[in-house]
Amino acid sequence: MLTKTKIYLSSPHMGGSEQKFVNEAFDTNWIAPLGPNVDGFEKDIQHYLGNNSQVAVLSSGTASIHLALQILNVSKGDEVLCQSFTFSASANPIVYQGATPVFIDSESETWNMSPELLEIAIRDRIEKYKKPKAIIAVHLYGMPYKANEINAIAKKYEIPVIEDSAEALGSTYNNKACGSLSDIGILSFNGNKIITTSGGGALITHNLELKNKAVFLATQARDNKPHYEHSSIGFNYRMSNVLAGIGRGQMEVLDERVNARRNNYNFYKENLSKYNSISFLDEPKGLFSNRWLTCIKTSSFELREQIRLNLLEEDIESRPLWKPMHMQPIFKDCLHFTDGTAEELFDKGLCLPSGSNLDREDLDRILDTISKTPNL
Repeated sequence: MLTKTKIYLSSPHMGGSEQKFVNEAFDTNWIAPLGPNVDGFEKDIQHYLGNNSQVAVLSSGTASIHLALQILNVSKGDEVLCQSFTFSASANPIVYQGATPVFIDSESETWNMSPELLEIAIRDRIEKYKKPKAIIAVHLYGMPYKANEINAIAKKYEIPVIEDSAEALGSTYNNKACGSLSDIGILSFNGNKIITTSGGGALITHNLELKNKAVFLATQARDNKPHYEHSSIGFNYRMSNVLAGIGRGQMEVLDERVNARRNNYNFYKENLSKYNSISFLDEPKGLFSNRWLTCIKTSSFELREQIRLNLLEEDIESRPLWKPMHMQPIFKDCLHFTDGTAEELFDKGLCLPSGSNLDREDLDRILDTISKTPNL
Protein backbone atom coordinates (compact mmCIF):
# COMPACT_ATOMS: atom_id res chain seq x y z
CA MET A 1 0.00 0.00 0.00
CA LEU A 2 1.38 3.39 -1.01
CA THR A 3 1.46 6.02 1.71
CA LYS A 4 1.59 9.75 1.13
CA THR A 5 4.68 11.63 2.23
CA LYS A 6 4.14 13.92 5.21
CA ILE A 7 4.12 17.61 4.33
CA TYR A 8 5.69 19.71 7.09
CA LEU A 9 4.87 23.27 8.03
CA SER A 10 8.42 24.52 7.51
CA SER A 11 11.26 22.04 7.26
CA PRO A 12 15.01 22.66 6.86
CA HIS A 13 16.21 23.10 3.28
CA MET A 14 19.91 22.64 2.60
CA GLY A 15 21.48 24.33 -0.40
CA GLY A 16 24.38 21.94 -0.98
CA SER A 17 27.44 24.02 -0.08
CA GLU A 18 26.97 23.79 3.70
CA GLN A 19 28.99 20.58 3.78
CA LYS A 20 31.99 22.37 2.29
CA PHE A 21 32.24 24.73 5.27
CA VAL A 22 31.53 21.98 7.80
CA ASN A 23 34.18 19.72 6.24
CA GLU A 24 36.64 22.59 6.39
CA ALA A 25 35.99 22.88 10.13
CA PHE A 26 36.67 19.17 10.56
CA ASP A 27 39.71 19.14 8.28
CA THR A 28 41.33 22.02 10.18
CA ASN A 29 40.15 20.72 13.58
CA TRP A 30 38.16 23.91 14.26
CA ILE A 31 35.54 22.00 16.26
CA ALA A 32 35.99 24.31 19.24
CA PRO A 33 33.25 26.91 19.79
CA LEU A 34 35.02 29.65 17.86
CA GLY A 35 36.83 29.69 14.52
CA PRO A 36 36.89 31.02 10.95
CA ASN A 37 33.30 30.04 10.19
CA VAL A 38 32.01 32.16 13.08
CA ASP A 39 33.85 35.21 11.78
CA GLY A 40 32.79 34.44 8.21
CA PHE A 41 29.14 33.93 9.09
CA GLU A 42 29.05 37.22 10.99
CA LYS A 43 30.56 39.03 8.01
CA ASP A 44 28.07 37.38 5.63
CA ILE A 45 25.13 38.57 7.74
CA GLN A 46 26.61 42.06 8.15
CA HIS A 47 27.00 42.35 4.37
CA TYR A 48 23.46 41.12 3.78
CA LEU A 49 21.84 43.45 6.32
CA GLY A 50 23.95 46.51 5.47
CA ASN A 51 22.97 49.67 7.39
CA ASN A 52 26.30 49.57 9.32
CA SER A 53 25.21 46.41 11.13
CA GLN A 54 27.47 44.68 13.65
CA VAL A 55 26.61 41.02 14.23
CA ALA A 56 27.35 38.50 16.99
CA VAL A 57 26.23 34.95 16.19
CA LEU A 58 24.89 33.10 19.21
CA SER A 59 23.36 29.81 20.28
CA SER A 60 19.72 30.84 19.70
CA GLY A 61 17.35 33.73 19.09
CA THR A 62 16.22 33.42 22.69
CA ALA A 63 19.79 33.83 23.91
CA SER A 64 20.07 36.90 21.67
CA ILE A 65 17.03 38.54 23.29
CA HIS A 66 18.34 37.63 26.73
CA LEU A 67 21.70 39.26 26.01
CA ALA A 68 19.98 42.32 24.55
CA LEU A 69 18.06 42.78 27.82
CA GLN A 70 21.27 42.20 29.77
CA ILE A 71 23.11 44.86 27.75
CA LEU A 72 20.23 47.28 28.36
CA ASN A 73 20.55 46.65 32.12
CA VAL A 74 17.03 45.29 32.52
CA SER A 75 16.69 43.88 36.01
CA LYS A 76 14.30 43.03 38.84
CA GLY A 77 11.59 45.63 39.30
CA ASP A 78 11.75 46.79 35.67
CA GLU A 79 8.94 46.44 33.15
CA VAL A 80 9.46 45.59 29.48
CA LEU A 81 6.76 46.24 26.89
CA CYS A 82 6.39 43.22 24.63
CA GLN A 83 4.22 42.35 21.66
CA SER A 84 1.55 39.93 22.85
CA PHE A 85 0.96 38.21 19.51
CA THR A 86 4.22 36.25 19.28
CA PHE A 87 6.04 33.09 20.33
CA SER A 88 6.92 32.79 24.02
CA ALA A 89 10.65 33.15 23.27
CA SER A 90 10.04 36.88 22.77
CA ALA A 91 8.80 37.22 26.35
CA ASN A 92 10.58 34.54 28.38
CA PRO A 93 13.94 36.36 28.58
CA ILE A 94 12.22 39.27 30.32
CA VAL A 95 11.47 36.90 33.19
CA TYR A 96 15.02 35.49 33.07
CA GLN A 97 16.16 38.99 34.07
CA GLY A 98 13.67 39.16 36.96
CA ALA A 99 11.69 41.87 35.13
CA THR A 100 7.97 41.94 34.33
CA PRO A 101 6.46 41.79 30.84
CA VAL A 102 3.63 44.15 29.90
CA PHE A 103 1.88 42.98 26.77
CA ILE A 104 0.76 45.13 23.84
CA ASP A 105 -1.84 44.07 21.27
CA SER A 106 -1.47 44.15 17.49
CA GLU A 107 -2.91 46.34 14.76
CA SER A 108 -4.72 44.78 11.78
CA GLU A 109 -2.49 46.04 8.93
CA THR A 110 0.62 44.02 9.81
CA TRP A 111 -0.64 41.92 12.77
CA ASN A 112 2.22 43.41 14.79
CA MET A 113 2.54 45.78 17.75
CA SER A 114 0.00 48.61 17.72
CA PRO A 115 1.78 51.98 17.97
CA GLU A 116 -1.39 53.50 19.45
CA LEU A 117 -1.63 50.94 22.25
CA LEU A 118 2.13 51.13 22.81
CA GLU A 119 1.96 54.83 23.60
CA ILE A 120 -1.09 54.35 25.82
CA ALA A 121 0.84 51.70 27.76
CA ILE A 122 3.94 53.87 28.13
CA ARG A 123 1.92 56.79 29.50
CA ASP A 124 0.06 54.50 31.87
CA ARG A 125 3.22 52.93 33.27
CA ILE A 126 4.99 56.28 33.69
CA GLU A 127 1.97 57.62 35.56
CA LYS A 128 1.31 54.57 37.72
CA TYR A 129 4.75 52.96 38.18
CA LYS A 130 7.83 54.04 36.23
CA LYS A 131 9.08 54.28 32.68
CA PRO A 132 9.45 50.88 30.99
CA LYS A 133 13.05 49.80 30.44
CA ALA A 134 12.69 48.42 26.90
CA ILE A 135 10.28 47.57 24.08
CA ILE A 136 10.28 44.22 22.27
CA ALA A 137 8.51 44.44 18.89
CA VAL A 138 8.24 41.49 16.50
CA HIS A 139 8.16 41.14 12.69
CA LEU A 140 5.67 38.29 12.86
CA TYR A 141 5.67 35.60 10.15
CA GLY A 142 8.11 37.78 8.21
CA MET A 143 5.81 40.82 7.97
CA PRO A 144 7.64 43.98 9.14
CA TYR A 145 6.04 45.92 11.97
CA LYS A 146 5.42 49.67 11.70
CA ALA A 147 9.02 50.54 12.50
CA ASN A 148 8.84 54.29 11.87
CA GLU A 149 5.91 54.73 14.23
CA ILE A 150 7.32 52.40 16.91
CA ASN A 151 10.76 54.02 16.74
CA ALA A 152 9.29 57.53 16.91
CA ILE A 153 7.35 56.68 20.07
CA ALA A 154 10.39 54.97 21.59
CA LYS A 155 12.56 57.99 20.84
CA LYS A 156 9.95 60.35 22.30
CA TYR A 157 10.10 58.56 25.64
CA GLU A 158 13.77 57.52 25.36
CA ILE A 159 13.08 53.77 25.57
CA PRO A 160 15.31 51.38 23.56
CA VAL A 161 13.73 48.96 21.07
CA ILE A 162 14.68 45.30 20.70
CA GLU A 163 13.69 44.26 17.19
CA ASP A 164 12.70 40.59 17.18
CA SER A 165 13.45 39.55 13.59
CA ALA A 166 13.55 35.82 14.33
CA GLU A 167 11.06 35.22 11.52
CA ALA A 168 12.05 38.10 9.24
CA LEU A 169 15.51 37.57 7.75
CA GLY A 170 15.12 38.70 4.13
CA SER A 171 12.24 41.08 4.86
CA THR A 172 12.63 44.82 4.39
CA TYR A 173 10.99 48.01 5.62
CA ASN A 174 11.32 50.94 3.20
CA ASN A 175 14.24 49.07 1.58
CA LYS A 176 16.08 48.61 4.89
CA ALA A 177 16.69 45.09 6.17
CA CYS A 178 14.64 43.88 9.10
CA GLY A 179 16.95 43.27 12.02
CA SER A 180 18.81 46.53 11.39
CA LEU A 181 16.00 49.01 12.11
CA SER A 182 16.32 49.50 15.86
CA ASP A 183 18.71 49.77 18.81
CA ILE A 184 19.28 46.00 18.97
CA GLY A 185 17.99 43.40 16.51
CA ILE A 186 17.85 39.64 16.83
CA LEU A 187 17.69 36.75 14.36
CA SER A 188 16.94 33.06 14.74
CA PHE A 189 18.40 30.17 12.75
CA ASN A 190 16.24 27.47 14.33
CA GLY A 191 15.44 24.41 12.22
CA ASN A 192 12.13 25.81 10.96
CA LYS A 193 13.39 29.27 9.97
CA ILE A 194 13.98 30.57 6.44
CA ILE A 195 17.62 29.51 6.76
CA THR A 196 18.95 27.35 9.57
CA THR A 197 22.11 26.41 11.43
CA SER A 198 20.18 23.61 13.19
CA GLY A 199 20.08 25.84 16.24
CA GLY A 200 21.37 29.37 16.48
CA GLY A 201 20.68 33.08 16.49
CA ALA A 202 22.30 36.47 16.19
CA LEU A 203 22.37 39.82 17.95
CA ILE A 204 22.61 42.91 15.73
CA THR A 205 23.60 46.42 16.68
CA HIS A 206 25.03 49.51 14.99
CA ASN A 207 27.55 49.92 17.80
CA LEU A 208 30.76 47.86 17.71
CA GLU A 209 31.24 48.38 21.45
CA LEU A 210 27.81 46.81 22.12
CA LYS A 211 28.63 43.88 19.84
CA ASN A 212 31.87 43.30 21.72
CA LYS A 213 29.99 43.45 25.02
CA ALA A 214 27.53 40.84 23.74
CA VAL A 215 30.39 38.55 22.68
CA PHE A 216 32.08 39.05 26.06
CA LEU A 217 28.92 38.10 27.96
CA ALA A 218 28.21 35.19 25.59
CA THR A 219 31.62 33.64 26.29
CA GLN A 220 31.24 33.45 30.09
CA ALA A 221 32.39 37.06 30.62
CA ARG A 222 36.03 36.08 30.94
CA ASP A 223 38.24 39.06 31.79
CA ASN A 224 41.41 39.74 29.80
CA LYS A 225 43.81 37.89 32.10
CA PRO A 226 46.19 34.95 31.56
CA HIS A 227 44.12 32.99 34.08
CA TYR A 228 40.32 32.64 34.31
CA GLU A 229 39.00 35.73 36.04
CA HIS A 230 35.41 36.98 36.05
CA SER A 231 34.07 40.36 37.16
CA SER A 232 30.64 39.83 35.58
CA ILE A 233 28.15 36.99 35.27
CA GLY A 234 28.45 35.50 31.79
CA PHE A 235 26.66 32.93 29.65
CA ASN A 236 27.55 30.07 27.34
CA TYR A 237 25.72 31.59 24.37
CA ARG A 238 28.25 31.65 21.51
CA MET A 239 27.54 29.76 18.28
CA SER A 240 29.93 26.91 17.45
CA ASN A 241 32.27 27.00 14.46
CA VAL A 242 30.61 23.88 12.99
CA LEU A 243 27.08 25.33 13.08
CA ALA A 244 28.36 28.64 11.72
CA GLY A 245 29.67 26.67 8.75
CA ILE A 246 26.13 25.49 8.01
CA GLY A 247 25.03 29.12 8.24
CA ARG A 248 27.64 30.26 5.71
CA GLY A 249 26.31 27.75 3.20
CA GLN A 250 22.73 28.76 3.92
CA MET A 251 23.47 32.45 3.36
CA GLU A 252 24.41 31.58 -0.23
CA VAL A 253 20.81 30.51 -0.95
CA LEU A 254 18.90 32.97 1.27
CA ASP A 255 17.47 35.02 -1.61
CA GLU A 256 16.32 31.81 -3.32
CA ARG A 257 14.58 30.75 -0.12
CA VAL A 258 12.79 34.10 0.13
CA ASN A 259 11.61 33.81 -3.47
CA ALA A 260 10.35 30.27 -2.89
CA ARG A 261 8.40 31.28 0.22
CA ARG A 262 6.88 34.26 -1.56
CA ASN A 263 5.90 32.00 -4.47
CA ASN A 264 4.11 29.72 -1.99
CA TYR A 265 2.15 32.71 -0.70
CA ASN A 266 1.24 33.81 -4.23
CA PHE A 267 0.05 30.29 -5.08
CA TYR A 268 -2.18 30.11 -2.03
CA LYS A 269 -3.57 33.59 -2.53
CA GLU A 270 -4.26 33.04 -6.22
CA ASN A 271 -6.13 29.80 -5.58
CA LEU A 272 -7.88 30.45 -2.26
CA SER A 273 -8.94 34.09 -2.57
CA LYS A 274 -12.06 32.98 -4.44
CA TYR A 275 -13.44 31.78 -1.11
CA ASN A 276 -15.06 34.65 0.82
CA SER A 277 -14.38 32.77 4.06
CA ILE A 278 -10.58 33.03 3.62
CA SER A 279 -8.48 36.20 3.66
CA PHE A 280 -4.75 36.98 3.49
CA LEU A 281 -2.42 39.57 5.03
CA ASP A 282 -1.28 41.88 2.23
CA GLU A 283 1.93 43.92 2.32
CA PRO A 284 1.36 47.60 3.18
CA LYS A 285 3.20 50.06 0.97
CA GLY A 286 6.97 50.04 1.57
CA LEU A 287 6.94 46.67 3.35
CA PHE A 288 8.46 43.51 1.87
CA SER A 289 7.81 40.23 3.67
CA ASN A 290 9.90 37.10 3.28
CA ARG A 291 6.58 35.23 3.77
CA TRP A 292 8.30 32.83 6.16
CA LEU A 293 4.88 31.32 6.80
CA THR A 294 1.78 31.89 4.69
CA CYS A 295 -1.10 32.62 7.05
CA ILE A 296 -4.81 32.76 6.35
CA LYS A 297 -7.63 34.20 8.39
CA THR A 298 -10.91 32.29 8.18
CA SER A 299 -14.43 33.45 8.92
CA SER A 300 -14.76 31.43 12.13
CA PHE A 301 -12.96 29.25 14.64
CA GLU A 302 -15.03 26.28 13.46
CA LEU A 303 -13.91 26.68 9.86
CA ARG A 304 -10.28 27.11 10.88
CA GLU A 305 -10.41 23.88 12.87
CA GLN A 306 -12.18 22.05 10.06
CA ILE A 307 -9.42 23.01 7.62
CA ARG A 308 -6.67 22.15 10.12
CA LEU A 309 -8.13 18.75 10.92
CA ASN A 310 -8.73 17.94 7.25
CA LEU A 311 -5.09 18.72 6.52
CA LEU A 312 -3.98 16.64 9.51
CA GLU A 313 -6.03 13.70 8.21
CA GLU A 314 -3.98 13.88 5.00
CA ASP A 315 -0.70 14.06 6.97
CA ILE A 316 -0.27 17.74 6.14
CA GLU A 317 1.01 19.91 8.99
CA SER A 318 -0.59 23.28 9.69
CA ARG A 319 -0.76 25.37 12.87
CA PRO A 320 -3.06 27.93 14.47
CA LEU A 321 -1.60 31.41 14.66
CA TRP A 322 0.30 32.20 17.87
CA LYS A 323 -1.76 32.20 21.04
CA PRO A 324 -1.24 35.71 22.48
CA MET A 325 1.05 35.93 25.47
CA HIS A 326 -1.59 37.65 27.62
CA MET A 327 -3.75 34.52 27.17
CA GLN A 328 -0.98 32.09 28.17
CA PRO A 329 -1.36 30.45 31.62
CA ILE A 330 2.16 31.47 32.65
CA PHE A 331 1.50 35.15 31.86
CA LYS A 332 -2.19 35.37 32.80
CA ASP A 333 -1.54 37.79 35.67
CA CYS A 334 0.56 40.20 33.61
CA LEU A 335 -0.70 43.63 32.69
CA HIS A 336 -1.81 43.94 29.07
CA PHE A 337 -3.08 46.67 26.78
CA THR A 338 -5.32 44.92 24.28
CA ASP A 339 -8.30 45.49 22.03
CA GLY A 340 -9.09 41.93 20.87
CA THR A 341 -7.08 41.97 17.63
CA ALA A 342 -4.63 39.21 18.56
CA GLU A 343 -7.34 37.12 20.19
CA GLU A 344 -9.40 37.16 16.99
CA LEU A 345 -6.36 36.25 14.89
CA PHE A 346 -5.59 33.31 17.17
CA ASP A 347 -9.23 32.24 17.01
CA LYS A 348 -9.53 32.34 13.22
CA GLY A 349 -5.99 32.18 11.82
CA LEU A 350 -4.02 29.26 10.41
CA CYS A 351 -0.42 28.86 9.18
CA LEU A 352 -0.22 26.77 5.99
CA PRO A 353 2.77 24.65 4.91
CA SER A 354 5.35 27.13 3.64
CA GLY A 355 8.68 25.37 3.27
CA SER A 356 10.95 26.50 0.45
CA ASN A 357 11.31 22.84 -0.55
CA LEU A 358 7.60 22.35 -1.35
CA ASP A 359 7.03 21.33 -4.97
CA ARG A 360 3.97 21.85 -7.16
CA GLU A 361 2.65 18.39 -6.33
CA ASP A 362 2.76 19.24 -2.61
CA LEU A 363 1.01 22.56 -3.15
CA ASP A 364 -1.70 20.97 -5.31
CA ARG A 365 -2.28 18.33 -2.63
CA ILE A 366 -2.63 21.01 0.06
CA LEU A 367 -4.97 23.06 -2.13
CA ASP A 368 -7.08 20.02 -3.00
CA THR A 369 -7.47 19.12 0.69
CA ILE A 370 -8.49 22.66 1.68
CA SER A 371 -10.89 22.97 -1.26
CA LYS A 372 -12.78 19.88 -0.11
CA THR A 373 -13.64 21.50 3.21
CA PRO A 374 -17.44 21.68 3.59
CA ASN A 375 -19.02 25.15 3.82
CA LEU A 376 -15.89 26.85 2.57
